[in-house]
Amino acid sequence: MPAIARLRFLLTQTARKLFSMLPQKSRHNVYRSFVDCREPNARLVLKIAETQEELEACFTLLHDAYVSSGFMTPDPSGMRVTIYHALPTTTTLCAKIGDQVVGTLSLIRESAIGFPLQRIFDLTDVREKEGQIAEVSALAVHPRYRRTGGTILFPLMKFMYEYCTTFFDTRHLVIAVNPRHIEMYESLLFFKRLTANVVENYDFVNGAPAVGATLDLKHAPETMRKAYAGKPPHRDLYRYFVETKLPNIQIPHRRFFTTNDPVMTPELIDHFFNRRTTVFADLSDRKKTLLHLIYDLPEYKKMLPAMPGSGVARQIRQHQRFSVKCPARLADSNPLASGQIQVEVNEVSRYGFRARVAQQIPANVWLNATVQLGFNEVSRLTVQAVQETDINNQHYCGFRIGEPDLVWRKFVTALYEGHTHNDLDQATRFLT
Repeated sequence: MPAIARLRFLLTQTARKLFSMLPQKSRHNVYRSFVDCREPNARLVLKIAETQEELEACFTLLHDAYVSSGFMTPDPSGMRVTIYHALPTTTTLCAKIGDQVVGTLSLIRESAIGFPLQRIFDLTDVREKEGQIAEVSALAVHPRYRRTGGTILFPLMKFMYEYCTTFFDTRHLVIAVNPRHIEMYESLLFFKRLTANVVENYDFVNGAPAVGATLDLKHAPETMRKAYAGKPPHRDLYRYFVETKLPNIQIPHRRFFTTNDPVMTPELIDHFFNRRTTVFADLSDRKKTLLHLIYDLPEYKKMLPAMPGSGVARQIRQHQRFSVKCPARLADSNPLASGQIQVEVNEVSRYGFRARVAQQIPANVWLNATVQLGFNEVSRLTVQAVQETDINNQHYCGFRIGEPDLVWRKFVTALYEGHTHNDLDQATRFLT
């Protein structure tokens, strides 16, 4: 090592040791003093990665960042692609300047396949709280922008916050990060550690150590407001995340109240998971079965690995590619009855739906249901409660539909037969 480079290395190591000796509160204040969340470059675009070119650029940027950090060995494809990227419940966000992807992260919402970090961290306490969970994973920023005061990182984080709280039906974020970086998440965003211990060998990142942490997005704004009170605007992350509107963000258009944005067409599935990588070939039988239950359309099945024995399939129920969050109200069919019951529909089928309820639903009684499927689409049904259950401290009720109306039939058919979120608009144009 040249003398100048060695001196620089020693100075850096000394500075880190001195910094680590400060009290935690002081260290966190230092981190917050480095915040610089000015208005980003007008050319910066923040969007969902949805084309083959965008996804490939994201996976390549991630690969290079992970290889340089020792979090993975080089892959022949030059990309880091995992089974989680194949799921319709995963959304990959990207930051672009012109045609170049300069930042990316993936949001992995809970599914039957789970989260990467649940293999080493216990999420029981998080699951016991109300609300959906998503893991923030696959974060990478182009080397050119890593030392420019967060010019890419902060807008990308802002996009993540806005997407999760507005469109992704997510309350709890979880992360697994290298111990060197955990204090940044704790001090700036107020993540709380899942455990006091560091996991010394996390196989998802090539055996590197990891710390797990979680953030409750329901309470985070108030915590941030207090912590950043009195800061100048360009150092106030509360103002930046909660109040600032960035024209750089391209929020996906949604006609209906769906809560995920699948982009993987059969062609993209084949390209990334069969042709460019061996992700599908390396899956366990259980995960292969899950893929067949998620992507149950003929066009997808041709791209999936061979279905294992039927014994595995019988243990796993069907999974929908699209999730929904539709407000609805129930009323007694008796015109003399008073009052309405507000519910939230979160799972649909052709002849029924499941809804989150806050009160007892009358049994063996036909009710009139008005379901808001989108901003301008309403379905009116006659329904009957058939089963109540508790899931993660929330009460749900299943409903049987007497006779689905045309709007409901068209909507559910579009959900069952659509490939991506763009397909819903095309398949349901006739509803207006």
